[in-house]
Amino acid sequence: MLPIAMLTGALFHVYIEVLSFLTPTLIFCMLFLTFCKISPRNMKFSGLHIWLILIQLAGSLLLYGLIAPFNEEVAEGILICVVAPTATAAAVITGMLGGNVAFLASFVFLSNVTVALTAPVIFSFLGTNRDLSFWDSFGYICRQVVPLLILPLLGAWAVQYILPRLHRWLLSVQIVAFYMWSLALTIVTGRTVSFLLVQENPHYWTEGILAFLALIVCVFQFWLGRRLGRLYGNTIAGGQGLGQKNTILAIWMAQLYLCPAAAVGPAAYVLWQNIINSYQIWKKRKKDVKC
Repeated sequence: MLPIAMLTGALFHVYIEVLSFLTPTLIFCMLFLTFCKISPRNMKFSGLHIWLILIQLAGSLLLYGLIAPFNEEVAEGILICVVAPTATAAAVITGMLGGNVAFLASFVFLSNVTVALTAPVIFSFLGTNRDLSFWDSFGYICRQVVPLLILPLLGAWAVQYILPRLHRWLLSVQIVAFYMWSLALTIVTGRTVSFLLVQENPHYWTEGILAFLALIVCVFQFWLGRRLGRLYGNTIAGGQGLGQKNTILAIWMAQLYLCPAAAVGPAAYVLWQNIINSYQIWKKRKKDVKC
C-alpha cells in the first residue's frame, strides 16, 4: 500500500493537493482510533522511556544547531525527522517482530504528548512565522498542534469509560485507520511533489542532500534505539520507539511551520523507515521458518 499511496500522490498531485485540508482531520481520527487500544491502566513507564524522549528532543536540537550554519532548509528537515513523535503503527510492527507491545504503546502516548507540548516552543524559537512575535507564533502553533495530538487521547479514554459499547465497536474497525493513513500519505506526497515542481528557485541538490541525510538519521535512530533498548531488555521496542516516526504528522508540520523544502526530509524518511521495517519483518519470518 505504501508504494501505491506515494505513487498516486506523485502522479495526480495537481488534483490531490486540493485535499490538503483533510490532513489534520485524518491525523486526528487515526490517533483517536489508535488511542482507543491503549488503556491508561496498562501504561507503565521506565527509564528507557525517558532516555528515548530526551534523545528525541535534545537530538533534534543538536542536529539543527550543527547543520543550520551551513543550510537552514536541511537543518529544519532533519530536525523534524528526529523530533516527530513515534508512529502509531510502530506498536503493530513491534508485535510482528516479537517485541514488547505494551512498552511501545506507552511510548506512543508519551511521545505524542511531549511533542504536543514542545513543538510550539521549538517552532516559535525557529522563527518560522517571520511576521509574528514569539508569543503570537507560540499561541498560533499551540492552537493547531495541541488539540490535534491531545484531544484524540482524551476522547478515546472518555469513550472507554463512558461508552463501552461504542469503544468495543471502534476496536473492531481498526482497519479504518490503515486506510486513513494511506489517504493521508497520498495527500502529503501530492503536496510535496507539487511544491518541488512549482518552486520558483529549485534547489534539487539541497533537497537530494536532505533525502540522503534523512536515510542516515533513520538508520541511526533505529540502531541507537535498539542499543538502548537492549540495556533494558526491550531491544525491538526501543528501535521502533526511536526509529519509526509519524511521518504524516511530520510532513504536515514541516509544510505548515517550517520552510517548504523541509518536508522533503520526512517524505524521504517514510520510505527509508518502511524499507528497514520490511527487512526486519522478512528477517524475522525467515528465522521463524528455520525454527
